[in-house]
Amino acid sequence: MSAARQTAIARVIRNLADRYHIAYQPAATDHLAGHITRLAGDEVDFDPVERMLIGLQRAGRISRVQMVRLQARYLREARP
Repeated sequence: MSAARQTAIARVIRNLADRYHIAYQPAATDHLAGHITRLAGDEVDFDPVERMLIGLQRAGRISRVQMVRLQARYLREARP
């Protein structure tokens, strides 16, 4: 998803990130994963809201299960 959409769940995610002062910081493994997917002929490009979810999960503010559920809901709501 290239452009973040202003959906209800996107506002919830942004509010969580603001509350906990979370900003996405790419990890070294993110670069490796990006190269592997690119070489496999796939492109994975997270938008800012999805990056906030990753940051929240890495900071321990939400669990991996919560992150996946929030992302699924976000993607459902963001569908054109």
